[in-house]
Amino acid sequence: MARGGANNPRYNKTAARRAVPSSSRQPAAGRMPSPRSRSARGASAPASRPSSGRAASTRKAVTSVRLGDMDRSRASRRATTLREGVARPKRSGAFRAIVALAVTAAVLGVVYAGLYFSSAFTIEKVEVTGADHLTSDEMAVLAAVPQGTTLLNVDASAVADSVVRDAWVADVRVNRHFPNTLEIAVTERKIAAVVDVVADNAKTTQHWAIASDGMWLMEIPDQNSELGQSISPQIYEDAGSVLHITGVPFGLTPEVGTYCTDGNVNNALEILDGLTGELADQVKAVSATDAQSTLLTLENGIQIAFGTAEDIRDKERICLEIMAKNEGKVAYINVRVPDRPTWRAV
Repeated sequence: MARGGANNPRYNKTAARRAVPSSSRQPAAGRMPSPRSRSARGASAPASRPSSGRAASTRKAVTSVRLGDMDRSRASRRATTLREGVARPKRSGAFRAIVALAVTAAVLGVVYAGLYFSSAFTIEKVEVTGADHLTSDEMAVLAAVPQGTTLLNVDASAVADSVVRDAWVADVRVNRHFPNTLEIAVTERKIAAVVDVVADNAKTTQHWAIASDGMWLMEIPDQNSELGQSISPQIYEDAGSVLHITGVPFGLTPEVGTYCTDGNVNNALEILDGLTGELADQVKAVSATDAQSTLLTLENGIQIAFGTAEDIRDKERICLEIMAKNEGKVAYINVRVPDRPTWRAV
């Protein structure tokens, strides 16, 4: 019974196959392994055996990369980037802009130099504005623009410095108007008063025009004299409309283009500058013998002992009140001490 039992390897082929290791089994000579055995062996085949199909190609694409291929790939990407028009570095664009500007500047410099030394834009007309007390001949001498000067090579600063030396000129601007006009725009000083200056050992009296800033403008000659006929008529018109400062002690020596240093005259100018129009327009003359006794004479004949140029508005207010309350009766007012004013009737 044991001979044919299930546990007898001779009769139980399945058990016999399990008893023999799979690695020691070899197909018999001349016999092909069955599909079932091939399938079984294929399931237990090593993982390194190459396989077919999509999985094998995927593993090859991921793991098999050569260094040469990587270099060629990078070069290809750089070429593609350039072909697609990616912006160049900013430095190269800035460099080209600087070069272009330098070339343009050089060209313009050459052109300007050529025009500067050529006769282009020659000054054919000098136009003066704002000069009411200076004649055209006087301005031509002051400006001193050489013949043949052009708008490009004219020394505008030198022209301005020359013109502003005249006492009448407070400020000046020189402007170029292409193609051929040079403009000299003058701001003049105005006559604030005419000072009667005793001269020649008190034998003669000179009439000097003075500006509000104390600049001596000029001695006003007789209008019928040769010199009087050569100067601007505007000077006589202005001198006739301003007040005179009289009573200046002997020894005052004015000089054109200098500032007055006489304290009496400067005190009188300060008073006139500080008055409002209501009283200033009525002042006809100022006696400036000394600062303490400065005397104003109005057009209606009233005299005001004004004194120094202090408390000007208070003194003015008191004078106007006295004249308003005593209209037609006042001949003299003393406000040298404003808190103790006095007045005298006609």
